[in-house]
Amino acid sequence: MSTYLWINILAVLIPVVLSFDKRVHFYTNWKHLFPAVILTGIVFVIWDIIFTEKGIWGFNPIHLSGVYFFNIPLEECMFFLTIPYASVFTYEVFNTYLKKDPFRHVQQHISVVLIALAGGLVIFYNEKAYTTVTAVVVAVMIVILKYVIKSNYISRFYFTYMIILIPFLVVNGILTGTSIPEEVVWYNPEEIIGLRLFTIPVEDILYGLVLILMNISIYEAFKKVY
Repeated sequence: MSTYLWINILAVLIPVVLSFDKRVHFYTNWKHLFPAVILTGIVFVIWDIIFTEKGIWGFNPIHLSGVYFFNIPLEECMFFLTIPYASVFTYEVFNTYLKKDPFRHVQQHISVVLIALAGGLVIFYNEKAYTTVTAVVVAVMIVILKYVIKSNYISRFYFTYMIILIPFLVVNGILTGTSIPEEVVWYNPEEIIGLRLFTIPVEDILYGLVLILMNISIYEAFKKVY
């Protein structure tokens, strides 16, 4: 079994098992979750295909099963299922067990900081494709959700993302070469700032934010529909 496949399985194993917890009963929300995962996954697979074709990032075949969808490894496609599943599960756990919203009074400041940070990245690193695209998407999503739609869950998302950054960085650390001989995912140094958290490009933190926020936004939209 490939390294990347093991990472996917281990990332989602505990959340799947705990989905049948009597209080959270996350399995009852699968009808909202899986449409969100599929729609978001389509966006991210297209993003992946384009960036891989342009050489902005790529994948090390020694850590893969050899099965590809277009030019994207099967394991990378699975990543857009396993990580969102674990993340939305965590989001619902906090919604169940934390009745108070920990970031209710600071979410406005967090939004402004993220938008300003994204804007700064675009201004100063507009020649870096990964940096620029990720920063633009972050800013646009937050503006729409916070100031146009005026969603009431963004503060809970911020709290959730702060917590899941720990396992997210562990997973991304392994994918980018921490504790293994060669990285699973490589990045073109011409398309990133070059600042890394251990082996992880800082852009991955914003990329993860977009991935999880998009899933939660669509998930919440489906919950309102049925």
